[in-house]
Amino acid sequence: MESAEIRRRWLSFFEERGHAVVPSASLIADDPTLLLVNAGMVPFKPYFLGETKPPAPRATSVQKCVRTPDIEEVGKTTRHGTFFQMCGNFSFGDYFKEGAIKYAWELLTSSVVDGGYGLEPEKLWITVYLDDDEAETIWREKIGVPAERIQRLGKKDNFWSMGVPGPCGPCSEINYDRGPDFGVEGGPAVNDERYVEIWNLVFMQYERGAGDGKEDFPILGDLPSKNIDTGLGLERLAMILQGVQNMYETDTLRVVMDKATEITGVPYGGSAASTATDVSMRVVADHIRTSVMLIGDGVTPGNEGRGYVLRRIMRRAIRNMRLMGATGPVVQDLVDVVINTMGQQYPELVTDRKRIETVALAEEAAFLKAVKGGTNILDSAVTETKAAGGTVLSGDKAFLLHDTWGFPIDLTLEMAAEQGLSVDEPGFRRLMQEQRDRAKADAKAKKTGHADMSAYREIADGSGATEFTGYATTQGESTIVGLLVNGVSAPAASEGDEVEVVLDRTPFYAEGGGQLADQGRIKLDSGAIINVRDVQQPVPGVSVHKGSVQVGEVTVGASAYAAIDINRRRAIARAHSATHLTHQALRDALGPTAAQAGSENSPGRFRFDFGSPNAVPGTVLTDVEQKINDVLSRELDVTAEVMSIDEAKKQGAIAEFGEKYGERVRVVTIGDFSKELCGGTHVGNTAQLGLVKLLGESSIGSGVRRVEALVGVDAYNFLAKEHTVVAQLQELVKGRPEELPEKIASMLGKLKDAEKEIDKFRAEKVLQAAAGLAAGAQDIRGVALVVGSVPDGTGADDLRKLVLDVRGRIQGDRPAVVALFTTANDRPLTVIATNEAARERGLKAGDLVRTAAKTLGGGGGGKPDVAQGGGQNPAAVPEAIAAVERLVVETV
Repeated sequence: MESAEIRRRWLSFFEERGHAVVPSASLIADDPTLLLVNAGMVPFKPYFLGETKPPAPRATSVQKCVRTPDIEEVGKTTRHGTFFQMCGNFSFGDYFKEGAIKYAWELLTSSVVDGGYGLEPEKLWITVYLDDDEAETIWREKIGVPAERIQRLGKKDNFWSMGVPGPCGPCSEINYDRGPDFGVEGGPAVNDERYVEIWNLVFMQYERGAGDGKEDFPILGDLPSKNIDTGLGLERLAMILQGVQNMYETDTLRVVMDKATEITGVPYGGSAASTATDVSMRVVADHIRTSVMLIGDGVTPGNEGRGYVLRRIMRRAIRNMRLMGATGPVVQDLVDVVINTMGQQYPELVTDRKRIETVALAEEAAFLKAVKGGTNILDSAVTETKAAGGTVLSGDKAFLLHDTWGFPIDLTLEMAAEQGLSVDEPGFRRLMQEQRDRAKADAKAKKTGHADMSAYREIADGSGATEFTGYATTQGESTIVGLLVNGVSAPAASEGDEVEVVLDRTPFYAEGGGQLADQGRIKLDSGAIINVRDVQQPVPGVSVHKGSVQVGEVTVGASAYAAIDINRRRAIARAHSATHLTHQALRDALGPTAAQAGSENSPGRFRFDFGSPNAVPGTVLTDVEQKINDVLSRELDVTAEVMSIDEAKKQGAIAEFGEKYGERVRVVTIGDFSKELCGGTHVGNTAQLGLVKLLGESSIGSGVRRVEALVGVDAYNFLAKEHTVVAQLQELVKGRPEELPEKIASMLGKLKDAEKEIDKFRAEKVLQAAAGLAAGAQDIRGVALVVGSVPDGTGADDLRKLVLDVRGRIQGDRPAVVALFTTANDRPLTVIATNEAARERGLKAGDLVRTAAKTLGGGGGGKPDVAQGGGQNPAAVPEAIAAVERLVVETV
């Protein structure tokens, strides 16, 4: 049974039994504590925590998941992988243990003809929590599982919680006996390789307190509503139903390894194989599939967050293909195989094929270029380490290679080992963790302001979601239903306090969808005033107004009047509508691959990120700008309508990658030009934008470009300044505006020619000194030493030519060292050369340059015959000259 059929049967089974089918959420987690969705229940977390009311009492889904803690272990075993699909069925206060158990048994053991998976009942073993008599009784008496195939396990194995205070409960796991070929008998308590877990039923019935680990926490009592959260690993069930030994041999991964074999000529040895090429095969299969799924959900390669995860696994896959002998580009063929296979389950992969391929190919090209450049940096770091007598490449060097050049740590480890060095892995991982912690803390702080999330949840529990009135009005009456001072719930706040205020209804737009938050004031009936500078939604549906108390005392329950800064709102609305126009105009010009990858709409200006493997030509950008402003002149109405997600798709509305959408969505339409899913605020008519001026575009990552632009008055002011500059240039060059490019180009050409003549004269003058320098060489125990300074301003190329010329003028087989210094652009520079006779006496240019550069406050390197270095301190040149002289004396 193919994976796509397993998925179809799951959803069909539970839909027929009253469950709402919920499409897989994006892998981009709508949670500041998670980079990526790593479990099937993550999209349902707000319902289990009571933050949001579930759309139905029963639900089912097949959720895309990515887990990355053990990336280095992928391939080394057949059990580790990064991407997987979790089939889940959920009950929110509806059925409980008996219902969940009966559904699971029915689906697993019903015949294939009747819509089930057809597993033999006698091969299924059950585990229950240590003291969960109720579950054990249901399995034994209601289902008929013999007592000898039911085992009880402790908290570590059969009790679930989120790792923090909140919902928790016992689990019951269904395990499949793969037979004696996989180990000794005795059930899952004895051998989890033979008795593989396929389905975990979580009975959320308790509330847990604080504690560490999986076992050390108290149970505080029963939950008011008992819930069900189950998870079946699709890949594990596919392994059993397809009769293969591990997930890498299932239909969606084996085809990738087959393609890798076709490209490299290297066969896969099978599940028991652990050769280097078998490990590489598994790495490629897992990582390419995960990469396609991440790119499909809008993730683009980068150096932080989820972009870093994607970049890392893509580059590991590409590198492992090269280790197996691939010499050219490989990503195109591998990505196509994944899209063809996974597209049966996720048709959007086929629809977005071109965009996915564009991003993936751009990252491959960037990595191959990085490997070439990073290898030179690594070679220099290895040389420096060895010269200092070290055997360990420092963690900061490894981190630099990773952070700047995209080198996976295992690539650094391997290349360093080839040159006889180990790597300070703990130091590298410490720096990596610090980077991750900073990124996660920044994301969380933006949403919560470092407040305890439970404080927001308490407010949500007590007052429900905030009603947003800002589409229709910019001010209105409301009531303060929550108040935090310094991140802690408080009944009141005084003048000067920094506060977070929750209203029952608000005209303030909370930052989201690329639109910055509204600012303004909240005035209480008592006369107290709160100045609002930011609005966020740390928990879904609850708008938190952040600001300070300007006058009086603020209390929970007080009546208030909220009013936004209208001018700021209008300026942001103009920017947001202009973003939609820019998106559509770029797609018209570049095709659907120019999909939105992020945006920020602020007063009077916006930035828009989109997919493109190459820079957008200036002529195309001009055409895009012209098209946008033509739309403004057409005075198109901007309307918004709420509809079902399916209806929005039918109408061709564009959705932003990574955004989370519910069953009902808001569609913003601009005449006949643009239609997008959007929750932001907009103008009523395109004429209100006035003018849009694109300032230019640039790269912000592999395959991602950014356009920045001005709107309305800001755009007019920019053009007015440009007009003033043009007028000044007209006066200087005595020409009309249309003549300026030609006249300025002519002037620059003449200036460049003059600079070349000056450089030629300077070089000739410098080289004329070669004979005199050679003749004045010192004799240091038979070694001819030429060391000194040349005129400031001498360029690096001219200095190098002079050093080599002087070295060539020293006659015979006499050992020679030439070390000359100069200062250019306020930075000292040195080039040092030695001949073969000097090198035979231990005098190497690289060693001498490092000594000189260290004195100058910098660094350098090169080959034994010629090397170059520099520094920060021009005043240290005499000291550097003396240091070179001392080293020559000590060496000979």
